[in-house]
Amino acid sequence: MRSRFSAFAVGDTAYLLETWHPRTRPDAVSLDEAQRWTRLDVLATTGGSPFHDTGTVEFRAHYRQHGKPGSMHENSSFVRENGRWRYLRAEPP
Repeated sequence: MRSRFSAFAVGDTAYLLETWHPRTRPDAVSLDEAQRWTRLDVLATTGGSPFHDTGTVEFRAHYRQHGKPGSMHENSSFVRENGRWRYLRAEPP
C-alpha cells in the first residue's frame, strides 16, 4: 500500500498498473496534476503476512488540490500473486 501511495505521489502510473490485479486493472491510469498527495495514514490491516495470500488495508490518504486540503478514506483488498501483492479493489464501506 505504501509503495502504491508513493507512486500516486510521484505520478508513476506504470507502477500503479503493474501492481494492479489483472482482473480489475484498467487499461490506463490518468492522474490529476493539480492533486498533490501529501500523507498516508494506515488505519488497519487484515491478513498480509507471509502466511496469507489475501489482505486488506484501511487507509486515509491526504492531498492538496488547488491549494485546499482533502483526504480519501478506503479499505483496499490485495491478493498475493507469484509472491507479489496486487491491488484488487476498494471494498464497499
